[in-house]
Amino acid sequence: MEYDGILLGMGNPLLDISAVVDQDFLNKYEIKPNNAILAEDKHLPMYDEMAAKPTVEYIAGGATQNSIRVAQWMLPFPGATSYMGSVGKDKFGEEMKKNAKDAGVNVHYYEDETAPTGTCAVCVLDGERSLVANLSAANCYKVDHLKRPENWALVEKAKFYYIAGFFLTVSPESIQLVAEHAAANNKIFSMNLSAPFICEFFRDPQEKALPYMDFVFGNETEARTFSKVHGWETDNVEEIALKISQWPKASGTHKRITVITQGADPVVVAEDGKVKLFPVIPLPKEKLVDTNGAGDAFVGGFLSQLVQGKTIADCVRAGCYASNVVIQRSGCTYPEKPDFA
Repeated sequence: MEYDGILLGMGNPLLDISAVVDQDFLNKYEIKPNNAILAEDKHLPMYDEMAAKPTVEYIAGGATQNSIRVAQWMLPFPGATSYMGSVGKDKFGEEMKKNAKDAGVNVHYYEDETAPTGTCAVCVLDGERSLVANLSAANCYKVDHLKRPENWALVEKAKFYYIAGFFLTVSPESIQLVAEHAAANNKIFSMNLSAPFICEFFRDPQEKALPYMDFVFGNETEARTFSKVHGWETDNVEEIALKISQWPKASGTHKRITVITQGADPVVVAEDGKVKLFPVIPLPKEKLVDTNGAGDAFVGGFLSQLVQGKTIADCVRAGCYASNVVIQRSGCTYPEKPDFA
């Protein structure tokens, strides 16, 4: 099988500004623990405040980019992954490019001249992360960039696509183009619920993309929000996963599989009208560094096996392995080589 460029991701590339904070800091900026939100004006001073902290770290991030980097790390094939998104023409953009290339990902960024590279404040308290994203240039992605011959060639070459739900806030038009291409060519298209606010406030573009999704990823909080928004009147994650998997499909080539993570609780997989539970790798509390990138790493690990034609059980096992590695480190980072058997 030809693995060159087999997996393409699209999303919001953000430079993570990660630091350990205290409860007063979260209170000051009205941030809920373990949540992901878009920055409002009241949040803007916090980026400088975090940058001044002695523990601050800068890591190339953004949900989709994290997953694609992890997938490439776990794949034994150089150049198996590509990624598109928008950065600014600045030092953070250059840093991101270098970081992604070092990770072996073929990045085709749109470089916006008007806005700085997007950043994400990663506020870590007791190992739990809260994310506040200031999209800036990431918000400026244009479908015209996707349509350029050199970029559309990446779409045509890929057999698997992954886009986090966060990209629905930026370029739903780009998502539809890729989704329709996947359906027309029997390829695999997957997305992530990504955050409760996506399910609540970007319901229309999410519903438009849903029929094309062959895999839907998410966590238990996002799944419950999705259920609430659609009036399903159930908090049962297994039931919700099943209902999402049975949502009508745009093409009958592939069935839809829903994969919901639940932190330390088992991973829920719904397919063919049935639900299976897969245990995660237990981790003693003292080994947890931070949960930032745990979900992204899970998807990356999962996709690394999916593109190789492995079973769903193997895909979940690889996802659990990758997230277990990442939560023992700061940010979505990993050792030089995986030791996944």
